[in-house]
Amino acid sequence: MSALRAEVAALARLVDRDTAEGGQVLDLLRVADGYEKALGAALADDLRAPAVADDAATGWALLPAYSQAQLLPAGVAALSNHVTVPEVLARRLAQVGLVAREDGARLQKDLLPGQRLVSIEGDLWRWDGFRAGAEDAPSAAALRLKQLNRLEELKQELEGATARAEGAARAHEMLKTALAEVSAQDARARDARRAADQRVTEASRALSKSEAERSIAAGKLESARLAMRRHQDEATAARGRLKEAEGALAALDDLDAARAAVEELKVTVEAARMTMMTRRTGHDELRRAGEDRARRLAAIARELQTWKSRADTAGGRVADIETRKATSEAELTEARKAPEALAAQRGKLADEIGRAETRRAAAGDALAAGETALRGAVDAERQAERAASEAREARAGAEARAESAAEAVSVAAERISEELETTPEALLEKLGDDPATMPGAAELETEVARLKRQRDALGAVNLRAEEDAQEVEAEHKMLVEEKTDLEEAIRALRSGIASLNREGRERILTAFEQVNSNFSMLFKHLFGGGEAKLVMVESEDPLDAGLEIMCQPPGKKLSTLSLLSGGEQTLTAMALIFAVFLANPAPICVLDEVDAPLDDANVNRFCDLLEEMTRRTETRFLIITHHAVTMARMDRLFGVTMGEQGVSQLVSVDLRKAEALVA
Repeated sequence: MSALRAEVAALARLVDRDTAEGGQVLDLLRVADGYEKALGAALADDLRAPAVADDAATGWALLPAYSQAQLLPAGVAALSNHVTVPEVLARRLAQVGLVAREDGARLQKDLLPGQRLVSIEGDLWRWDGFRAGAEDAPSAAALRLKQLNRLEELKQELEGATARAEGAARAHEMLKTALAEVSAQDARARDARRAADQRVTEASRALSKSEAERSIAAGKLESARLAMRRHQDEATAARGRLKEAEGALAALDDLDAARAAVEELKVTVEAARMTMMTRRTGHDELRRAGEDRARRLAAIARELQTWKSRADTAGGRVADIETRKATSEAELTEARKAPEALAAQRGKLADEIGRAETRRAAAGDALAAGETALRGAVDAERQAERAASEAREARAGAEARAESAAEAVSVAAERISEELETTPEALLEKLGDDPATMPGAAELETEVARLKRQRDALGAVNLRAEEDAQEVEAEHKMLVEEKTDLEEAIRALRSGIASLNREGRERILTAFEQVNSNFSMLFKHLFGGGEAKLVMVESEDPLDAGLEIMCQPPGKKLSTLSLLSGGEQTLTAMALIFAVFLANPAPICVLDEVDAPLDDANVNRFCDLLEEMTRRTETRFLIITHHAVTMARMDRLFGVTMGEQGVSQLVSVDLRKAEALVA
């Protein structure tokens, strides 16, 4: 609407400036869109003359129609079909025909006096033979007709835009009221949610504490049960071991016979060990002899190889050592005889090695059998010794327990006689206990030991117990007071933190809603439509949430900022920056080359946005740019020029004053 209003005002000033004082017939006619050049070519500057009375000197006077109408050539339409003119021009315009550019020259010869043909492009053909082609620049009359038509269209568009703006303003007020109500409901809901969260937190804390106490109590109960079961199992196992020891003691064989058998086994084992050592020594000797023979055989083989090498080399050196030929042949003969002797000797050695291997295998078998017998004898000896040792230990334990029991019985009888002056039998009869149901000695000893431990745990009598109790009570009271103070400080601190967080959330939400509203409005203004908004992500708590820019230029899908083109990203970023400026205006703003990635159309939108921001916030914008469109829209220009070599000079131009001077 502002752009339409500015264009209407500019065209109106331009039209008013070109309007003649006495009036002109040009202002009284209306031409269809696109036929301005044709009418300008037909009437040219005659349209600037005014409509006058009969006695006036200069102008268009009203004349009656022709007595006999002059018709245009066949097939030619009159220009008056597309133009609405005053009556003073009806006589003139009736003789103007509209043709296509390629038909004008063909139909010019058929024109009657006073008639002319024009094309929609501005060509002219007159009855007297004169013709004029359409020029690149239209005539002043055609330009003024276009301006008048454009002014009328703009006025209609301005009326529609004004109506839409008023409707949008009313809708905006209604939506703002609804938004305020929804915001109040949201604030109340947030307060209720925070209160509910606090109650849930307190309930969860109490529940956790109760569960912890219950778990501790259950653990203690389970530990006590396990200890009781363990003591019962130990008592049962002790009774079983006692019975087994008594049975083993009764079933033991004669110890002397077992010892004699063990001694016999030891003698047998010792004899087997001596035999094994003797055979092992013989085996070692045979192995060493075999190894010596193998080494000698290897030396013989190496010597044989040496002789073969010498024989092979001798054949090649025959020509060089003719003087040693006889000696070499003799050596060669002997050397050829040597392999046969060595082979015979090798066969003998192989036979001896085979016999030695046979003896070694037999000795190894005998050794393995002896070792097996030895291991069996050793195992039997160990088992016999283990059984004898266990039997001795069991017998000694049984004897010790029997002596201990007899001594305990004697001591108990003496204590009963000393303390109660009676015998054990009389005491048992007096108490009336059944010996069959009485607990065992082990259980009684365990119970007595437990009672003694409890008595010992009490310790000696503390004569300062009362004073210690008073000191402990005083210290406990001081700790309780400190704990109360600490809990109060914690509650105060948590209350302060909650208050700060609540105020921070409210301020963040208020600023976010304001900036988001401004951002959406500026985005639509810059892109001529579309939709954009800021979205909190990663957390529902405004204090921990991040921001994501969601934008949808006209004709595109809703996406994030990173998926837009460079120019669209620049416009979106400027919309966000200026949205923050609207929420918290600053006195000055410096923009450095922000219009560099923009085309001319977007630069015009950017300049429009700057003007709107200046009007709303009274912020001074200092823009560093090289774009001609941006510089043309500024109020003042500053630049640096070099009038002389090495001499820089600051130059400034006030474009508003320059425009006023031009006007």
